[in-house]
Amino acid sequence: MTSSTSLKKSAPVVLAFHDFQPEKAVLCASLSGTLDVHGAGKVWREVLARMRSFSPRALRLEVSGLEYVDSSGLVLFAELEQHLLKAGASLELIGLREDYARSLHQFTELVRPIPGAGRRPGLLERIGGFALVLYHDVRDLVGFVGSFTVAFAQALRHPRTIRWRDVWLNCEAVGANAVLIIALIGFLMGLIISFQSAMPLRMFGAEIYVARLLGLSMLRELGPLVTAIILAGRSGASFAAELGTMKINEELNALHTMGLDPVRFLVVPRMLAAMLMTPLLTLLFNLFSLIGGGVVMLSLGYPLVTYINQVTMSVAMGDLLNGLFKAFVFSILVGWIGCVRGLQTGKGAWAVGASTTSAVVSGIIMIAVMDGIFAVFFYVFNY
Repeated sequence: MTSSTSLKKSAPVVLAFHDFQPEKAVLCASLSGTLDVHGAGKVWREVLARMRSFSPRALRLEVSGLEYVDSSGLVLFAELEQHLLKAGASLELIGLREDYARSLHQFTELVRPIPGAGRRPGLLERIGGFALVLYHDVRDLVGFVGSFTVAFAQALRHPRTIRWRDVWLNCEAVGANAVLIIALIGFLMGLIISFQSAMPLRMFGAEIYVARLLGLSMLRELGPLVTAIILAGRSGASFAAELGTMKINEELNALHTMGLDPVRFLVVPRMLAAMLMTPLLTLLFNLFSLIGGGVVMLSLGYPLVTYINQVTMSVAMGDLLNGLFKAFVFSILVGWIGCVRGLQTGKGAWAVGASTTSAVVSGIIMIAVMDGIFAVFFYVFNY
């Protein structure tokens, strides 16, 4: 019995074409034997050849003679049906066993094209998709503000619950490790701005006012702005990458399982570090930018005491506090965007990179928008 069954299953498939009915445009054929991976390709080629020759509206296959059909044969029937449908024809299977029919239905669902797949979306559809993505993004950002506010208030109420070791480690990563690049960029910007502004002012004999220009622009505007942009590229991307990796590794789900709030446990220390370190880095940036300007003024022949006097005469404590307040607000934006993008990380190898890129781009955009709001606000109130 076993040997006869194996012989039946090893019998090759036989495809026989019968009469073609021109009045009905129906091509009739029959299949017998074993339809497996070895015979499916041959059947596919012969059927397509006959279809091109007769161009029927229907193909009627008698399959009651099939003794065995594997997954390759079922895929053949499903693909053949889809091919005929695209050509405006249909496939009729006569005598297919019930168990094969159920399996064929599953294969047909797999290969059936998704409605609208391959079609380029229209303008309104693209606008709607963008609006939907923007809505979900804004919802996550606003929701994070509420979650962080609650967690931060609880941390301030109970300071012992804050993981201060994590705060100091993040302060080192955000602040101490960024000292070199902040000092270098600040020195170069002070040097460049002083040189570029000295050339046109030389035409009016007003090179001495380079010190006033540099002091005001750095303390009120460029110091906090450039520092925040640098931190968005360093710390914001780092926050997004760390939290995104934790989410992919299911560490955030583990915290939920243990009853720990990820926002309070992971986000609060990072936000505290950003808020503490950004104003200090802004002071460092301002200092080195003024040093760069002093080098230029010395090269132009002005004594150092004259440069210092001009800077102290042009800026006041209010200008410095104005810049430090901007830096504090920018630090909240950097930490906020970086942590949200990290918590939004999807699944897959590309997800962490996408979250990191989005954190940097979104952070810089938010910093620029907020800086514009500050400029209008200070102009309206003449501050």
